[in-house]
Amino acid sequence: MAEPKLVLPTMDAIRRWQGVAVPNPAARHGLADFEALIADLELLRGDLGFEEEPAGFEAALQACKDAEA
Repeated sequence: MAEPKLVLPTMDAIRRWQGVAVPNPAARHGLADFEALIADLELLRGDLGFEEEPAGFEAALQACKDAEA
């Protein structure tokens, strides 16, 4: 199976930004999974919104505010 075209640029970006190389074939294989993950996330674009569910921090703040009242 051919390696996805995203693997080599990702390896290069890791090397430039973090100063490390992909340590072994298993890590390189893991990078190959990112292309499918990104495609899956792109399919969800527009379906979910941050405002649909309150964040845990906001809920905790509201709970503290309600407890003081």
